[in-house]
Amino acid sequence: MSCTLFIAGDSTAAIKGAAEKPMTGWGEHLQAYFGPSLRIDNRAVNGRSTKSFLAERRLEAIEKEFQAGDYLFIQFGHNDGKQEDPLRYADPEREFRANLERFIESARRKGGTPVLLTSVSRRRFLADGSPDPDAVGAYPEAMRQVAAGTATPLLDIFAASQQLYRALGIEGTRHLFMHLPEQAHPNYPEGISDDTHFSDVGARHIARLVAQAVHQCAALPELRQHLIRTTEGYLPGKVAMPE
Repeated sequence: MSCTLFIAGDSTAAIKGAAEKPMTGWGEHLQAYFGPSLRIDNRAVNGRSTKSFLAERRLEAIEKEFQAGDYLFIQFGHNDGKQEDPLRYADPEREFRANLERFIESARRKGGTPVLLTSVSRRRFLADGSPDPDAVGAYPEAMRQVAAGTATPLLDIFAASQQLYRALGIEGTRHLFMHLPEQAHPNYPEGISDDTHFSDVGARHIARLVAQAVHQCAALPELRQHLIRTTEGYLPGKVAMPE
């Protein structure tokens, strides 16, 4: 049976326009891991937090198309922590958690399945060369606690991305993010050094981590049936998707 997987999130997942390339959101590459029985509908938007996404009625727009059996992936945190912006800031101990519960309730009310994804980590390292566990502040842990308290499936992408960064190291992770010298790309004539947003290669890596997390999540047996490949390659008995 076919269904749709909606992504509600921020710029780390969002579809990027031609003027932003080669910056890429991980949601742009997620479809490659699922067969035609599941359609990815990426509603993530640059710069949004749980607060601004809700205030702009973007969840309501998803609800208008959301059907029983659909999935809602929910990944926020990067912009919720911007205390200087009252339109986006959501306290991790109160408002952020309450907002997440609104997303969860929405999907369940419509007969679908909400899935919480902890924020993908920024590229930030400690003096000893290990990834900074506070790279997205208190938001990953707050989301874990909401998942536990509401019995919502959780994909811990923060932990998975930090494990990837640890394996690659400080210099080995540069190519995953938007690091370009001057005149290297017409969209960034002055160059760019950005440790939050992904290059196309980085977005592919994170999409692979998301697919792997789905494959390992016992709480999502039906969604796992739509997977055609994981990091280990194509799943047995599945039709391969083109690269």
